[in-house]
Amino acid sequence: MRSTSRNLPQLLGDARRWFEEGLLAALQAGGATPVSPTQAQLFAVLDDQGTTVSELARRMGVTRQTAHQAVHGLVALGLLEQVPDPASARQRLIRRTPEGDRAHRQAGVILERLEEQLAERIGRETVDALRATLEAQWGRPPSPPPPT
Repeated sequence: MRSTSRNLPQLLGDARRWFEEGLLAALQAGGATPVSPTQAQLFAVLDDQGTTVSELARRMGVTRQTAHQAVHGLVALGLLEQVPDPASARQRLIRRTPEGDRAHRQAGVILERLEEQLAERIGRETVDALRATLEAQWGRPPSPPPPT
């Protein structure tokens, strides 16, 4: 029998926070510049060649203002920079600085370690099955039913 107390989006959110908290704690313990969860999420959705603030906001599921604030905080820390977008004179691209690249690589190593720790706790087969499920093509979200 399935428990109805927590829905799947809540459980996925908890899983994301588990990784996020582990990442931020490991970065802090390693002496890295402290960042907020929103700033860490921004790093995760940033393309190597640069991304506009509007696109970052869309990928993060936040307002443009929230993404802009996170970008400015990371620019002030020297982890991101704003450069002209060659495709549009009106837009700017956000990209990692060399220090931001170093931090991004460090975060990748930490996330691999966290995944290994998770596999030790719940089993490698379970983690592999979870990964395969999340990597599967789910298709577009279903359309809402017509009003009755």
